[in-house]
Amino acid sequence: MVRSMEPFLTTHTGSLPRPSDLAGLLIEREDGKTGGAFDQAVRQAVEDTVRRQVDAGIDVVNDGEMSKIGYSTYVTQRLTGFGAAPTEIQRYRAGVYAEYPDFQAFSSGSPAQAAATSNACIGDVTLKDPDAVQVDIANLKAAAEGAGAREVFMSAASPGVISYFLPNVHYPTRTDYLAALVDAMRPEYKAIVDAGLILQLDCPDLAMTRGAYGSLEEFRQVAEENVEALNEALAGLPADRMRVHLCWGNGEAPHTRDVELADVIDVVLRTAPLGISLEGANPRHGHEWQVFSDVELPDDRYLVPGVIDSVTNFVEHPDLVAQRLGNYASVVGAERVMAGTDCGFGTFAGSSRVAPSVAWAKLGAMAEGARRAKARLT
Repeated sequence: MVRSMEPFLTTHTGSLPRPSDLAGLLIEREDGKTGGAFDQAVRQAVEDTVRRQVDAGIDVVNDGEMSKIGYSTYVTQRLTGFGAAPTEIQRYRAGVYAEYPDFQAFSSGSPAQAAATSNACIGDVTLKDPDAVQVDIANLKAAAEGAGAREVFMSAASPGVISYFLPNVHYPTRTDYLAALVDAMRPEYKAIVDAGLILQLDCPDLAMTRGAYGSLEEFRQVAEENVEALNEALAGLPADRMRVHLCWGNGEAPHTRDVELADVIDVVLRTAPLGISLEGANPRHGHEWQVFSDVELPDDRYLVPGVIDSVTNFVEHPDLVAQRLGNYASVVGAERVMAGTDCGFGTFAGSSRVAPSVAWAKLGAMAEGARRAKARLT
């Protein structure tokens, strides 16, 4: 298992800077216009990003989500049942705009994000393209072997986050929609684990979506249902080969409506995977390592806190990274802490506000900080 007994291994959340031409190709693919040129561009981008991760000192690498227009909405290319329809995916953002009306001018999304989030569930959800994940796996494994990567992970959207970004206007109930997503996504999850990769389930629905519900109790009920669906989809897969990622939305925003980690950690701990990736660097949640002083982390679980922010162009000092890792180690033990990022650097293609060169510098600072934190243990 990747957790081993070695403290402060390094990884990240998923999306990394894409080549400038790839975002355009991803948008074209949404309209069914791409072919061999897209496939070759993805293969080359995966090869390049894996090598750069290894060179930066990242222990557990991935494909940078090069083949995906968005971490959650890529499934419209792989599943049936999605098409253009009126949606309510802006409920949370609308609430923020009401409180901070001048903020909207600072928060426009990318064309790829607009294209990816214009869909909803309008028909039966079934697996349409079982080969897509196999292509991703083959590209990643070939690149990892060529670069000499230590360990490899691949991210996949959880049923809960799909249900949020691609709202249901077809099934009689949300429960029915989740059940269909479980059946449709299960083969992808299994394929990733069977290929020998670490499976990361992206679950921002367990934190980010709080603003879409009137009360904490209502939000928790939805989150609990999402966890039940996730665990059903993962049944039979080894827990030590999986981790979940939760976040409060990968955006530079007020975040004053965010749910507190203390109010949702019990729900998160019901997920089947042993690893928990969570935001730990941004100004709204950087203090929440203290939650684990009051909430006991089960002996078989480990944390992947973000120790660098993924939405600002500040490059964190390695000593700050080491300090953040030390905070988590002080409450759960160094052997159960892996260095990570708050979120991805391109959750939707072309959406990052962090310059690619800065993103790579931040990853290098994280790796150096992890080395310093480890040295301080001896």
